[in-house]
Amino acid sequence: MPDAEPPRPSLAEVTGLLDRWFPREAAEPWDAVGTVCGDPVDPVRRVLLAVDPVRAVVNEAVDWPADLLVVHHPLLLRPVHGVPATTPKGRVVQDLVRNRVALHVCHTNADSVSGGVSEALAQTLGLTHLRPILPHPDGQLDKLVVFVPPESADAVRDAVTAAGAGAIGDYDRCTFTLVGTGSFRPLPGASPSVGEVGKVEQVPEVRLETVLPRLRRTAVIEALRAAHPYEEPAFDLVALADLPGERGSGRVGRLREPTTLGDFARSVVAALPATSSTVRVAGAADRPVEWVAVCGGSGDFLLDEVRGSGADVYVTSDLRHHPVSEFREYAYDDPRTPALVDVPHMAAEWTWLPRLADRLDRELNETGGLAEPTGDTEQVATVEVRVSTTVTDPWTDHLAMTTR
Repeated sequence: MPDAEPPRPSLAEVTGLLDRWFPREAAEPWDAVGTVCGDPVDPVRRVLLAVDPVRAVVNEAVDWPADLLVVHHPLLLRPVHGVPATTPKGRVVQDLVRNRVALHVCHTNADSVSGGVSEALAQTLGLTHLRPILPHPDGQLDKLVVFVPPESADAVRDAVTAAGAGAIGDYDRCTFTLVGTGSFRPLPGASPSVGEVGKVEQVPEVRLETVLPRLRRTAVIEALRAAHPYEEPAFDLVALADLPGERGSGRVGRLREPTTLGDFARSVVAALPATSSTVRVAGAADRPVEWVAVCGGSGDFLLDEVRGSGADVYVTSDLRHHPVSEFREYAYDDPRTPALVDVPHMAAEWTWLPRLADRLDRELNETGGLAEPTGDTEQVATVEVRVSTTVTDPWTDHLAMTTR
């Protein structure tokens, strides 16, 4: 008998994994991320990773053939009213659908998170001690404090944690309790479960504390009221301060050994994939470099933050004339103003793909994270993951403009 076909994860399982690593809510409001086309129930045998969903990449996916194409840049970032094959984007959509190749986009939701694009660029350049240039809040949290009779504490704890409270990092059902005495007097019209109308009561109570995402406020309070034995539960809901987390735009890190700007720029060229574009440098070649800021993609929106980051140089893409000119003017009065290294957009973001490929391979093939145990053995899904070899930098050549 022929060997049984190894188990394959569905498209929904693989894209669900990507959504957990790169949450869609982490994307900018204007972005277009997630699954563009594909049937969620289709099995995934081969995954191709690329920066751009251009026709040459789609041809590579079809020729392999891949079941899923994961890209960084959106195909349909701007609204369209149709996808006829007579347009470049329409041709891409038609070829993907006709050949049953799903398309999934991880764009700005893959920029700021751990394991994302800027972190990959920093690691490719040999940086350590990484931190965001512009940290993002960890998430808006509330603190809930509720007072409940001891015999009902477990029921209330179960209810609020089931509704979304009590999650901290890799832990759930995180609560704190303190025993004390509650005092109250039911007024006329009340129907107290404990005590009598008009009489001051003092009863043992538990102070139960936990935290919750602010978006879960309504659900948690509804669960609290439903589980609490009192007609009018006493509770506090306090908005906590937004603290910077590990997520954020760009990264700042330290080189293992200090160098000069000239040598550092040459090391950047050597570390990135070759394209027909060029690397531009603003700063003195002999300037000492130890701390480096990076941002995958177009990074001039971070120039103000970079100037106060303590970095000696900033590596990013698509820097425009006027912002760079204004930025360099600060160097007249402050020699600590970082130098700039402008690299090809596609080359900088490509550094994320090999790391994503390794991560997918480990999750899908080594750990069996999506496979269901069968009998006494755990069958591991077999999925081939490949990084596209197609250079999608749109420029085809460059000429140095030397002084005559």
